[in-house]
Amino acid sequence: MTPPIQNPVHLGFDADRLNRLPQAIEADVEAGRIDGAVLIVARGGQVALHRAFGFAHRETGRAMALDDVFMSMSLSKQFTNLTVLQRIERGEISIDTPVATVIPEFAEHGKGAITIGHLITHSSGLPPVILGDRSLNAADIGSVAAALCRAVPLCPPGEKVMYSPVLAHGLLAEIVRRLDGEGRRFGRILAEDVFEPLGMTESALGIPAHLRSRYVPVVVRDPSPGMFPPGVLESSDRLKPDSEMPGGGCTVTAGDVFHFAEAWRQEGRGLHRRVLSPAMARFALADRTGTMPNEFFDLTPGRPTPSHYSYGFWTRGPGIHATAFGHLASPATFGGLGAGSHAFWVDPVSEVTYVFLSAGLLEERASVERHRRYADLVHAALER
Repeated sequence: MTPPIQNPVHLGFDADRLNRLPQAIEADVEAGRIDGAVLIVARGGQVALHRAFGFAHRETGRAMALDDVFMSMSLSKQFTNLTVLQRIERGEISIDTPVATVIPEFAEHGKGAITIGHLITHSSGLPPVILGDRSLNAADIGSVAAALCRAVPLCPPGEKVMYSPVLAHGLLAEIVRRLDGEGRRFGRILAEDVFEPLGMTESALGIPAHLRSRYVPVVVRDPSPGMFPPGVLESSDRLKPDSEMPGGGCTVTAGDVFHFAEAWRQEGRGLHRRVLSPAMARFALADRTGTMPNEFFDLTPGRPTPSHYSYGFWTRGPGIHATAFGHLASPATFGGLGAGSHAFWVDPVSEVTYVFLSAGLLEERASVERHRRYADLVHAALER
């Protein structure tokens, strides 16, 4: 459950300016740019807006509900990162531990210098995607790990940032699974170590059968050529309850993502218990790649897109560039993105937490620009 809605004025918002955000979302639904969305805007943990817009499925006329369940897309990368950080905090590994220390067969083809930190920040030099490998099952972390053990690096680690849509976080999940003394599947590790302590009661890896009735189908509304083929994105609807795709295959609600974001705003303190120490949370939020160009996730053709990855999240960073978190956000703002669809962010300076999950996917560059526009409406509504 999310906290009750408060008067935005009491939270330091100009109510009329803040209302421009739901108006903008409603206009995008009316124009058919997106089908629907669920929005949460909060400050200091107190909710100013919590609304559902439009359709969960336009073709059937099914209206969006506040508790509808979405495919997480890449928001699940942040959940997976947290499980890695927990293992680091326990002293089992370090951010600079070579992957081959945990997975010895990974050292093949000269990959011995690739570290866990390289995987989290997409700077490992590994191929972002692997085509033509019929044995690769992206929804099986063992299969992904085996494929990356066979892979030949494209460049030395740390030389380039190349966003990995699925594979790097499958390998991170395999590292966590091998470190786990209880032999748990990664889905259970997420459930017990992340979702339960944070109060994320309706989040899971894969699509559980009991959530199907509230599941929002993945439909691409903008088929423009872009970074992610529409068919690949829509195929996520085929995930099963036992599918394990940690880079993009969780089911979530807006309320659950809010609990996750709030735990990070509070430096690791979850709804039910702490999931990280404040020191580790601060360590995980520092920008580690700065203005290194994001070679795969290219939002501004002809001009490098700075990567600004921390050990847990995308970060806003300084300067004017393509960002889903808004030009008006503080450089320390951090969060996550879902392909063509979702965004959440926390601005630690203004203490604003924002969650937006949407139905009807856009081409990625158009999606990020949409998120930037929405985010700046929130930032501009702050009076103090």
